[in-house]
Amino acid sequence: MSGSTGSGTGPRAGSLLVASVQLGDGVFNQSVVLILDSDADGALGVILNEISQTPLDAVLPDWVNAVSGPQYLFHGGPVSPNGAICLASVADPSEEPPGWRRMFSGVGLLHLDTPIEIVRGAYRDLRIFAGYAGWSPGQLEGEIAEGMWHIVPATYADVFSSRPLDLWRDVLRRQGDELAYFSTWTEDPELN
Repeated sequence: MSGSTGSGTGPRAGSLLVASVQLGDGVFNQSVVLILDSDADGALGVILNEISQTPLDAVLPDWVNAVSGPQYLFHGGPVSPNGAICLASVADPSEEPPGWRRMFSGVGLLHLDTPIEIVRGAYRDLRIFAGYAGWSPGQLEGEIAEGMWHIVPATYADVFSSRPLDLWRDVLRRQGDELAYFSTWTEDPELN
């Protein structure tokens, strides 16, 4: 089965890449990636449904009580694993607090150098990712053409899900077309 684009267009900020059952590279198996940027220079995003092996309090202890539950550091992808990306939504949509840049649907990037005193109370939801997923020009489009990814619109609840480990199945299930069928897929072929 070839990759589905859901909306008929390529990936853009706010799109989800949902790993196809054909994608068995060990890095992105059953991943849901939120695209943060996609243009002629390539694409980048963060994996929404993978918890980092490193506890959040080991690297950013002041931020533990500021992040939304579950209060973990998420593994955003294999590129720059020692760097961090913070996604946040402001508590008051009419404001744009210092250090925050709107991306799409009320979700934006928050600079982690922002003083925690400014952060507390200013955000509805906040999640931190170690590393990111990146593709060179044309690479992601090639992977989509090979059927490795399905492109679907992201919802706010996807970005800040309280059940991130269930996200792959949840996103597929709500598609309501042939993609929903794959939400029941297991790695054991006899159970499919």
